[in-house]
Amino acid sequence: MKNYLGAFLILGLVFISCDDSDFEESLEITIPVNIQELKQGSIEEFVTATADIFAVKKAALLSQSEGYYRLAQNPQTGQSFKPGDKVKAGNTIIFLDNPELENNIAFESKQLNLDISQREYDKQKSLYEKGGVTLRELKNAESMYIEARYAYDNARIQLAKLKVSPSFDGIITSIPYYTKGVLVAAGQLMANVMDYSTVYSDVSLPAKELGRIEAGQQVIATQYNMPGDTLQGVVEQVDPALDMQNRSFNAHIVIDNPENKLRPGMYVKLDIVVASKDSSIVIPKDIILSKRRGKTVFVIEKNAAQERIITTGLENEQMVEVLNGIKKGDRIVIKGFETLRDRSKVKIVR
Repeated sequence: MKNYLGAFLILGLVFISCDDSDFEESLEITIPVNIQELKQGSIEEFVTATADIFAVKKAALLSQSEGYYRLAQNPQTGQSFKPGDKVKAGNTIIFLDNPELENNIAFESKQLNLDISQREYDKQKSLYEKGGVTLRELKNAESMYIEARYAYDNARIQLAKLKVSPSFDGIITSIPYYTKGVLVAAGQLMANVMDYSTVYSDVSLPAKELGRIEAGQQVIATQYNMPGDTLQGVVEQVDPALDMQNRSFNAHIVIDNPENKLRPGMYVKLDIVVASKDSSIVIPKDIILSKRRGKTVFVIEKNAAQERIITTGLENEQMVEVLNGIKKGDRIVIKGFETLRDRSKVKIVR
């Protein structure tokens, strides 16, 4: 009787043990994850700074002579020039009419005298070569021609002072208001013109970056109101010494701005490319978990998550280069990794 009872108890324990195992197995959770197959790609590492930008070319156009104010017409629009208009080098933006000065200059008379003097000099030179005039007569004709040319050039310069024109192609950024016909004195601000198809920025960088920043490095410029629209620039100059006050150094950066997307005075983010690689294993920075034993990620093998400790290299705000721990072709978890443990069962969503 005792033997039967013992056997019955042992058999019952076996059944209970089997039932618990099956129950636990049925409770094992399958975690949905998104994966990405690792491929080689490129990565750049940046030193980032923020700064104001300025136009490479700018000019404050002043009145160089007294005259009566008259705003010129823009040949492209047929309307009077206004801020925002494009202007070519030498285009007259404003006239300063001064009939009295124009009469005193007597430009047409000086132009005629120059023509006559040049003809006389050419004639005397031809005659001298044939022996028809003396050297003194030739030199007198040359002297009269030179004086006439100086008088003509001076008259032309004086007349040019009655026109306000830029010396380069650009955009009118401001025109102070004057009533038509009002008398304007010399030395008054008439207009501001800028060419910001190329802009520059002088950035202050911390001392620790002094050895990493060099002339010739590429720069990616981003305006905060246009985060998806970047422009290319270059480091043109790096100061070799530190500022004693704040332990920083300056770098001069020039940015191509052919469509005038950036405007002088804007605040921009500048990513200076200090290192880059073309063929590396690159993963999103936000999928890396920092644990006591190091940086880890999860890869998928036979529908289970395998935790891998990785060694990283170059990095930027979004991406990280992986030197060891995973390889090309591995399927890495990019979504759903937060709740994973080593050997967790997974369901691949995509």
